Amino acid sequence: MVSALVAGTVAGSALAKVPEAQVNRLGADLTPMGSEKAGNGGAIPAWTGGLSSVPASVQGEYSADKLLPNPFKGDAVQFEVTAGNMAQYDGQLTEGYKAMLSTYPTYKMKVYQTRRSCAFPEFVYEANKRNAQVSELTPGGNGVSEGIMGSPFPIPNNALEIIWNHTLRYRAFKLTREFTAAPVTRSGEYELQTVQDEAIIQWSDPAKKRAEELDNISLYYIANTVAPARSAGSVILVHETLNRALEDRKAWQYSPGTRRVRRAPNIAYDNPGTNSDGLSTSDSFDGYNGAPDRYDWTVLGKSEKFVAANAYDASLVNYSDYLKPLHLNQDHVRYELHRVWSIEANLRPGTRHVYSRRVTHLDEDSWTITNAELYDGRGELWRVQELHGRQDYGVPLCNKGAEIVYDLQAGRYLALALQNEGQPINYGAEELDVNRYTPAAIRQLGVR
Repeated sequence: MVSALVAGTVAGSALAKVPEAQVNRLGADLTPMGSEKAGNGGAIPAWTGGLSSVPASVQGEYSADKLLPNPFKGDAVQFEVTAGNMAQYDGQLTEGYKAMLSTYPTYKMKVYQTRRSCAFPEFVYEANKRNAQVSELTPGGNGVSEGIMGSPFPIPNNALEIIWNHTLRYRAFKLTREFTAAPVTRSGEYELQTVQDEAIIQWSDPAKKRAEELDNISLYYIANTVAPARSAGSVILVHETLNRALEDRKAWQYSPGTRRVRRAPNIAYDNPGTNSDGLSTSDSFDGYNGAPDRYDWTVLGKSEKFVAANAYDASLVNYSDYLKPLHLNQDHVRYELHRVWSIEANLRPGTRHVYSRRVTHLDEDSWTITNAELYDGRGELWRVQELHGRQDYGVPLCNKGAEIVYDLQAGRYLALALQNEGQPINYGAEELDVNRYTPAAIRQLGVR
């Protein structure tokens, strides 16, 4: 474990920056992202730079306007984890995956060779070094000061810094995409919902030198539902604040039924997520987002766990073959053994949330949430999140594909951020301008 880390619950005040001796580890025994560069002497190899450009294995297939071909398509399945043999992999399984295997007899995990493919641009690595020296949590832990561009805390001191690493991780500056959401019933029925979304991530603005230049807005976001017809024209707009102690998230929603734009403070915390059919919460989008202030956060440690990683093939399957009753078609999901940070969030006294406890696992090479367990008010496991990690080697950046939320109590699940029958994310949407992100603009978008 990184020696700068202190286990336990965050006290809430700004913490000391990382000593110079620790900063110098970035790029030495630690990767530029702060993960352990060495392998484990077994299944997990050393990090040697990741896929920082289009690999030779897909040179004839790759095109920037098409979904990413699998650079590891020659890899064979090493073994399958099932309900029958899960006991022998107990230490490598999260509680969420144990529950999935125990609950659904048809659920399995196909485990492949571990590929440490994550890579980011060199300027992100340089930003990480600076951030390690200057970034601080704001009082109360509800914001970040001084840092910019890369992970704010590549060598973290506590669990709050780890969740902020996920929230502010590098995902390019201006991007657009079209994705599909599918709430799937117990019997396997679903109606596909298509969303066009876009973002200007100010935290990643190359012209900015420190967080204090962002006017307290870390990103501007628009999501426009375009199908099915009965939902088309519903648009949300978010101005995500960087320091929630100064100002809460600002959000608006345009309803085609009323033809009005209204403030939408409900797009936060445990309110039902947009296009989720009640199967997820607003703050579960992207694994976790928004203010961390309703929980006390604790580091559980770093361990080796099976996670959905390098999930290229899972994005290339037709929905009819992918979305099945109770769970995804697990023949298409790739799992690997990775080192993950595990952190726990427990509901603070005097606050409310439908999840009384969350246990979240983040891949060490990218700070991206890979999976999580969400517990109800009785303390029982309610939902399991799974995010499919993937290196977008044409950029390069380490991101994710699909987001899945399994509701164990209802026997249903929500598949989000699907692009299987669509186009790839456009990470170079230079045409986007902050003047577009206004209530008047989303009214024009939503008019049918």
